[in-house]
Amino acid sequence: MIVWSKKLYLGETIKKSSNRIIRKIERRKIVRDIFCITFASNPDNLFDIMNVSEFKFPYYDTREITIIGLCKGKEEAQNLAKDMLEEIYQNTGEFKVRDYFI
Repeated sequence: MIVWSKKLYLGETIKKSSNRIIRKIERRKIVRDIFCITFASNPDNLFDIMNVSEFKFPYYDTREITIIGLCKGKEEAQNLAKDMLEEIYQNTGEFKVRDYFI
């Protein structure tokens, strides 16, 4: 199950088409070169960056995935994750990603 963060970060290249992309992701349609930033599946990490095409696998039908960022291309996703971490640290002085979004 996909859960969208109330404070969803968007890459510059998809801001105008984000609603259309979100609808396609929710319907599990193919969306090329779109990456999402989610809470880390491993508690030792901060984020996971994954291609949305991975959500087509049955494994994700039973998992709750919270999307906190959406971008076009892996490089833009990495840059957005860096910007998110900088903002979290500036506002809290810590890297507690989950606490910041809850």
